[in-house]
Amino acid sequence: MNNGRIEVLHHGAVKGVTGSCHELRLDGAGILIDCGLFQGTERRDDLTIDFEIGHIRALVVTHVHIDHVGRIPYLLGAGFKGPVICSEPSALLLPAMLEDALKIGFTRDKKLINRVLKVLRSRLVPLPYNQWHRVAGTDMKVRLQRAGHILGSAYVECQAGDERSVFSGDLGAPYSPLLMSPVPPERCDMLVLESTYGDRDHESRRDRRLRLKDAIEHALADGGTLLIPAFSLGRTQDLLYEIESLIAEFGSQAAAPDLPWNELEIVVDSPLAANFTSLYRKLKPFWNAEAKARLAEGRHPLSFEQLTVINSHRDHLNAVNYLARSHRPCVVLAGSGMCAGGRVVNYLKALLGDARNDVLFVGYQAEGTPGRDILEYGAHYGSGSTSGGGWVELDGERYPIRAQVHQVSGYSAHAGRQDLINFATGITPAPAQIRLIHGDAPAKQALKADLEGVLPNTEVVIAH
Repeated sequence: MNNGRIEVLHHGAVKGVTGSCHELRLDGAGILIDCGLFQGTERRDDLTIDFEIGHIRALVVTHVHIDHVGRIPYLLGAGFKGPVICSEPSALLLPAMLEDALKIGFTRDKKLINRVLKVLRSRLVPLPYNQWHRVAGTDMKVRLQRAGHILGSAYVECQAGDERSVFSGDLGAPYSPLLMSPVPPERCDMLVLESTYGDRDHESRRDRRLRLKDAIEHALADGGTLLIPAFSLGRTQDLLYEIESLIAEFGSQAAAPDLPWNELEIVVDSPLAANFTSLYRKLKPFWNAEAKARLAEGRHPLSFEQLTVINSHRDHLNAVNYLARSHRPCVVLAGSGMCAGGRVVNYLKALLGDARNDVLFVGYQAEGTPGRDILEYGAHYGSGSTSGGGWVELDGERYPIRAQVHQVSGYSAHAGRQDLINFATGITPAPAQIRLIHGDAPAKQALKADLEGVLPNTEVVIAH
């Protein structure tokens, strides 16, 4: 978009679903919306900032997933001096996310990491939802609204001159655990809209919850382990919330032969996920009404009796070896969500070759990741096949996939096709333009066609 005074530029998330980074420019001054890491087939070894930043007056963070914030240290290193505007929960979560990212991808020098985090914290501007904030040095102001994706997530309303642009960030589906649902903006001239699931819908919450129960019981019926590759922030907490509800509802009923639900062990093997879960508990004022009601009943959705957290690397290796040998019925949540690294890789190496084990995917698997390969080449539960036959490469070696593979799409933190359409059509009057980002080509094309059908007077373009 370029109307003479206002420009919108995209520095990422236009060829796929990662690297979100967008710029709104007015009269030569600009603000960035996100500055994320490229992953999967889009992954880059050179993470230096490859666009001009001298005119950038502020960075606005929609949420703290790494594909939206992972390049912030490089932005700071390139000389960015402005504020980092985000929601109040994100201000608490962002340093923890970037500390982990720096340790994995940049340096283990604690002094250097602490210097970067000190600079970041000094720049953070926590902004309450639904409150306008003027960006110094510009004729622009921004406002954050709940996006329902993860705790603290927001879509961004930008008032630039007479034009109001909305950047969706990542939108969540209605009725997500813990989170309030997103409400469309009251006004929007241009909507920059994610399209991750622009070509498909998710299961209802009731359906996905019962499918989760079914997957757990199937995996445990023959003495196997159910491994859930989980994103440390968002999905892990959602799953713990739902599992606690299953334990509460089905307590003495069998989760496996001679093992009732209320004695089933749930393992979180991810220090980062454990840290975020602890931070989620501190952010209870931002939970939705249902979650607060559970607390009032004396329940602890993110800290229940059957939950075991593994922190040390030695305990992690012991757990992997024990489960591979014993076939003890157990549910393990381990990072990372796309199986591209982290502790889940050791579990996959040890467990994938045994048909008694199961793998459950609950989030998007980007092209080029081991998670996508396991999803495509493994034997799916209900397919009638138990032999697998496919393989996946992990750390340079091929591993056969004999474990059964499940997918429960309803636990994706992203809005589905109809949710995206509802968000766009809920804006009255309709936006003059919608720009589609953050999706694979088929998803963007499908959503474009759907939006053109229901919004005939809106120009729908695929951003590039």
